Amino acid sequence: MDLISTIIKMTKETFLSSLPLAAIITLVCVFIAPFEDPSGYFKLLIGYGSVVFGQALFLVGLDASILPIGKIVGSSLIKLKKSWLIIGVSIIFGLLVTIAEPALEVLGRQSHLIMPAINVRTFVWLASAGTGFSVGFALLRLMKNWNIKKVFALLYAVVFALVVFVPQEFVGLAFDASGATTGDISVPFVLALGIGVARTMSKSKSSDDTFGIIGITSVGPILSIFIYGTVLYFMNGGVLPAEQAYDPLAGDTLWGLFAGNLSGVALALFPVVLAFIPCCLFIVNIPRSRLFQILLGVIPVYVGLLIFLTGIDYGFAFAGKYIGEVFLDPARPEYFEWILLVICFLLGMAITLSEPAVTVLGDQLEELTNGHIKKFTIRGTLAIGIGFAAVLSVIKILSNLNILWFLGPLYLVAMLLMKFTSTMFVALAFDSGGVTGGALTSAFLTPLTLGIAQMVAERTSENVSILNNGLGIIAFISVTPLIAVQVLGIIYQLKANVIQKAAEEEELSRLEQFLATNNGIASAIEKKKEAEENGV
Repeated sequence: MDLISTIIKMTKETFLSSLPLAAIITLVCVFIAPFEDPSGYFKLLIGYGSVVFGQALFLVGLDASILPIGKIVGSSLIKLKKSWLIIGVSIIFGLLVTIAEPALEVLGRQSHLIMPAINVRTFVWLASAGTGFSVGFALLRLMKNWNIKKVFALLYAVVFALVVFVPQEFVGLAFDASGATTGDISVPFVLALGIGVARTMSKSKSSDDTFGIIGITSVGPILSIFIYGTVLYFMNGGVLPAEQAYDPLAGDTLWGLFAGNLSGVALALFPVVLAFIPCCLFIVNIPRSRLFQILLGVIPVYVGLLIFLTGIDYGFAFAGKYIGEVFLDPARPEYFEWILLVICFLLGMAITLSEPAVTVLGDQLEELTNGHIKKFTIRGTLAIGIGFAAVLSVIKILSNLNILWFLGPLYLVAMLLMKFTSTMFVALAFDSGGVTGGALTSAFLTPLTLGIAQMVAERTSENVSILNNGLGIIAFISVTPLIAVQVLGIIYQLKANVIQKAAEEEELSRLEQFLATNNGIASAIEKKKEAEENGV
């Protein structure tokens, strides 16, 4: 009964958090551009219900199984003592926990629909491997106490130096993969590792050192997908494999999609469990009853992820593609393109406010700033910033410009702001960039932008790559918080300086009053003594 009540409670919370997104979808698909085929509403309803319930069931199982695995492994790795062994095992587990990330799975599926040569499992494993090696590097930074600002500057200098050698079609995809790899499963595990290492092997022995570990983890997938795209390019004789029209359903029925996901979800999830069992035998000593309880908790994770991905394939991806296409339909007035920009802005805001990680980030920043920056201010700032990020993504698609014309200046601004921002806020900014592009973003906004790119490709005589032009939305959403959080950090520092200066001035004033009072008393005593000596 406890399990059922927990599932009901989580479903309610997931439903309430998704209401802003549901309201915008309803506004568009019911009032502005209704479906011509009534079956579209059935697909949307089934898709939305599956996404909400599947995500709720997934999160319930996550709390009972995957997260405890991450915490147990993260806190127990320090028993290995040797730093190279800790880093090696953390790379393996960093890879395995990322494989099960829903957002990464969704991104791989969407990419495969456009370019069949992109194997979903290969894509997911390579991006996860990039995450694993980044986790190892992040822990090494903690042990060596390297300056976080210099590390970020170096990593992104390498990224933008290599980007000129990568096929354009894989640039946006690589940055999207970076945002998709850091989600509900990998983030708690990586943070648990970071806290354990920071408290035992870091020179400063402070858990504050864990800020920035997610930001570093986000760089590895960019580089690994760069390599994947380059290898595909050369294996195909110096050209990329052919693309095809973007069709999320591709003629599959609801049951067909469900059956097709059975093995894929198992391959994504069970490596974590299989690696955890020998870890329990040789590293961690936990009771058998606890181990059985954790393994039992994997069942709702599997079922929830299965329902979630099927709902995306059947309804969410369909609705996102429909909204992306309908506003660019030549039969509609030209001003519909401007309405599309407004809709994308609202969708960016709604999905940001729906992401649980953004709420956690707001609470964390409010606590760190002692309430000087309210969590609602943080969430609102991020929501507006990501709304504009969604608009920029659509402008990029409509203009068919290279994504680097947008990402280059944005990352440059983020790097320049590091000079004026405290180390803690720099680390938090890059962490927030890693957690804002969650499952809902991949589930809805990626099909939306791919639908827009599909229409742009159809109405132009040029040979436009849908993969190149349509992807990048998660990249935009991941870079915006780097700027927003650092600006908030600068504002906080200015406020703190003003408060400190006012406090110092008040203290100085009190001291002057004290000295003046004491001087007055001393003067009166001196005069009294003189009067007594003079016989007055």
